[in-house]
Amino acid sequence: MCDTDQKDAGPSFSVAQISVNTEKLELRSHGDAALPALVHLPGLHGDWTLLGPFRAALAGRVRLVETTYPRIQDWVLEDYAVALEAALLERGITRGWVIGESFSSQVAWQFLARQQERGDRATFRFDGLILVGGFVRHPWAWGVRIAHSASCAVPMPLLRMLCGIYGRMAGRRYCDRPEILAELNEFVARRTNEADRRAMTGRYRIISDNDLQPAAQSTGVPVYHLSGAWDPIVPWWQVRPWLQRYCPGYRASKVLWRAGHNVLLSAPSESAERILEWMHSGTR
Repeated sequence: MCDTDQKDAGPSFSVAQISVNTEKLELRSHGDAALPALVHLPGLHGDWTLLGPFRAALAGRVRLVETTYPRIQDWVLEDYAVALEAALLERGITRGWVIGESFSSQVAWQFLARQQERGDRATFRFDGLILVGGFVRHPWAWGVRIAHSASCAVPMPLLRMLCGIYGRMAGRRYCDRPEILAELNEFVARRTNEADRRAMTGRYRIISDNDLQPAAQSTGVPVYHLSGAWDPIVPWWQVRPWLQRYCPGYRASKVLWRAGHNVLLSAPSESAERILEWMHSGTR
């Protein structure tokens, strides 16, 4: 059944228009530059191909800045933070809210720590940080190791089949939105590229190798936490108590009970409204 309640996201992006720069972090933005900036950092898949419904729900209310990571297998966390800093500076984006989704909660914490360490020399001012299906240090180290092994071992034909099933399931709500379906098709195409798979596998290593608790424990920047209730990947019921106890910037959490791990795709309108509410109440 089609979801006909989504707003028009503006110009559509065909598969042919979306390309991957394998060497450089890419940004693109939607919305007037005078609007508050909301910088989205993607999950483990590393690009903007699952953001269509969320983008539509935010249309005209923020300047949404979307990120795609390069397919570089051996990047460390600081490489992501430095590349993001350079890309934002190049586009003159010097302040705003940051969404760290799943894996990219790690990038967001590292980027925040980098800016705070630089003090007056910081090139970006955080108005707030929103963890979406995110964490500080993943509570299930064993789960990350299993996922890393599976990512290395799964045969490409099986990966192609699984991604295709996911794409079809995700597209059922948007059968009348060709621009969203095109991006979902591009998501599937990208995930079945061997260089892409190697880059994603490297991101599991980053999760295992890094502990961002010191960054979270030392920030007064407003921090919010959004998650779907049906999340077998990041246990929100363990992340939230840690934030409440140890993160001085922590303000609030919201669990969307009909959503899964990719909450921005499974509940885009609810996610957008909650994030906008936090932005309006939390900007210093």
